[in-house]
Amino acid sequence: MTQAADILDLIAGEDYEVAIDPPGDGVGFWAGGPSAVWHDHAFYLAYRLRRPVTAGRGYANVVARSEDGVHFETVATVTSEQFECASLERPALIALPDGGWRLYVSCSTRNSKHWWVETIESDDLATLADGKRTVVLPGDPDTTAWKDIVVRRSGPDWQMWACRHPLDGGDDQADQMTSVYLTSDDGLIWSERSTALAPTAGTWDARGVRITSVVRSGASWLAFYDGRASAAENWFERTGLAEGAGPDAFTAVAGPTPTGQTVRYLSFAESLTGTRVYWEASRSDGANELRTAKVPRPASPSQS
Repeated sequence: MTQAADILDLIAGEDYEVAIDPPGDGVGFWAGGPSAVWHDHAFYLAYRLRRPVTAGRGYANVVARSEDGVHFETVATVTSEQFECASLERPALIALPDGGWRLYVSCSTRNSKHWWVETIESDDLATLADGKRTVVLPGDPDTTAWKDIVVRRSGPDWQMWACRHPLDGGDDQADQMTSVYLTSDDGLIWSERSTALAPTAGTWDARGVRITSVVRSGASWLAFYDGRASAAENWFERTGLAEGAGPDAFTAVAGPTPTGQTVRYLSFAESLTGTRVYWEASRSDGANELRTAKVPRPASPSQS
């Protein structure tokens, strides 16, 4: 990932393919919030489908499979009705070491700004909707909302970067966001460690930051994140890049993507043939689609 800053140009450009179309045309119809996994010689993609606020908001998290990373077939679907919530947001998909699957689901409390995170897991993706459920980040209806998490498993160790929204300042302040680093022994019981990334006053991300993917790069850690400068930019975030010496603290170093287009929820899948990136972006009609592109390999010394 030595060309990390170049990825910001890639996702803001025209060299992409549409992996998932929105469920309708026009403002409020979204396909996005991807969580990509390369597993057993195939790409797996979990994503959120959303209708306008008056027509059901985030109504489904879908898990799909693809041989080429572009054309996907649905394997499993969970719904907001199933979780008895007002809306679903970005999921996080994990292939478990025993061969099962776990999906982390962000759920919105009805008539509230509160969100919680719950898992659902199964030995077989086809039966995921009937899987075992566990609340992992309950939050607090009066103080804290959790959503839009990134989960990384390395051997027995689990890491999470979660988006936290404050609820104790009133509803008009609840769109603010910071990214928090947590760890776990099993991916179910989590301990908060630090604020991994916070907004920077007076900049494009002054209102909120949301880490959407984390990768190792030599001795450093890189985090791609969504940001916004004001409450008016809620739902219209752009993407930036942050760097840290460890996974628990990052500093912004590049970005954002250009104004005029929503570019958010970046996710990577490392396959045998290279890296494929997925992200959510706005169309000219106001709908959001889920896009993908292959990350160009760095040129070898003989090619430079």
